[in-house]
Amino acid sequence: MMKTRFTLLLLALFMGFNMGFAQQDEECMLNLTIMSDYAKSKKYDEAYEPFMKLRNKCPKFNYAIYFYGDRILKDKIERASGAEKVNYINDLMKLWDEGLANFPDKFTAGGNLQDKAMLKLDYKDALGLSNKQVYDAFDELYKKSPESFTNPKGLYAYFSSIVDMHDAKEVEVQDVFNKYDDVTDKIGQEIDNYTEKLNPLVEKEEAGQELDKKEAQYKRQYESYLEAYDKISGSIDSKLGILANCEVLIPLYKRDFDKFKTDAVWLKRAVSRMYNKECTDDPLYTELVKAYDESSPSADTKFFVYNLLMKQGKEREAKPYLDQSYDLEKDPLKKSKLAMRFGKSLRAQGNFGAARNYFQKSVELNPSNGRAHIEIAQMYAASANNCGDTTFNKRAVFWLAAAEARKAGRVDANLRSYAEGLAANYEGKAPQKSDIFTEGNSGETIRIGCWIGLSVTVPKI
Repeated sequence: MMKTRFTLLLLALFMGFNMGFAQQDEECMLNLTIMSDYAKSKKYDEAYEPFMKLRNKCPKFNYAIYFYGDRILKDKIERASGAEKVNYINDLMKLWDEGLANFPDKFTAGGNLQDKAMLKLDYKDALGLSNKQVYDAFDELYKKSPESFTNPKGLYAYFSSIVDMHDAKEVEVQDVFNKYDDVTDKIGQEIDNYTEKLNPLVEKEEAGQELDKKEAQYKRQYESYLEAYDKISGSIDSKLGILANCEVLIPLYKRDFDKFKTDAVWLKRAVSRMYNKECTDDPLYTELVKAYDESSPSADTKFFVYNLLMKQGKEREAKPYLDQSYDLEKDPLKKSKLAMRFGKSLRAQGNFGAARNYFQKSVELNPSNGRAHIEIAQMYAASANNCGDTTFNKRAVFWLAAAEARKAGRVDANLRSYAEGLAANYEGKAPQKSDIFTEGNSGETIRIGCWIGLSVTVPKI
């Protein structure tokens, strides 16, 4: 009898718990429906109460709590002020942490760190944060989860903050240079990532095949990211400004040379900055290049040795270093960048034929590199007066230049507007219909001599 009563008591308790869970599930479902309906209609004020009930009573019930909760709290932040705004900002960061704890498949620790850093940046004044506090938020992200640090605006803010800290005499100029290198390396990684994704789509289009709807969408997305990173790169260089000039760099690197003369990373950054800022006449640059090549021979070091020897007029001695540099690099995108660097160096020396070869190699390795086509177009245009035997044929070179410029716009959406403008400019300098009529050579093929060595067909009129 006693045993039967005990069993019945357990059964009653069990049913009571089940009813409690059922009622809770029913209440959660009701609040979820109300919150979702209001949030979908952007009635975030009305959605707030059921959202908070869900968050507090059944935080694991549905991911929508955090999906819509993010929007609800952001709306609160936008419309609040003072202490109330600060409270909502802090609550949003707390919500992201709760989301990670309850739905780890939908959130990541790195993603949350980036979102928090961006929130602190956007509401720096409301939160009363210093440049250092904003910098520290991004620095934590960079150190703990660099793969999650992908926001172009955030990368700029990360660097901009340390420049502002230097202006306030809180950090040394070397700290600014180190962070510049960190951020530009990171931007380079992201550019390479999206370039690798974009290239097969560009190659498909250049082969005359049409992209399907999904591919076209991805292409626009990749191009958008690349445009953003390109703009950020320019902004970062501008922010660095006069800090990185020869008057600052030379004494700084002289001071630290003995300490870092076997440190390949330090040497690479010092040589690259001296080269880019044209501080190559100082004897220190020669010391840096030699130390860099001795400490870590690479495609990079061989190129700097090549330039050093060329500057000293030792062309025959320099040439093998250029070949070594190109052969040593195996990564296609890095090799493409190296080919661009070689092409620009050779173009500056007036060796247009060899420069074009390297620009073309760069495109082969990276089909979406429109800048190589621009370089070739500009060399064609610059050679128009030297590569034709008659006035008409000299001006015909501009048709080649225009065609090359248009290639740049096709493969690189970020250059499209500039490339179209350049092509139009060249076409304006090429023979017009009246010239073709006078010459009487409509539809004929003209051979362009000198280093260009190509043919162009006169448009039919």
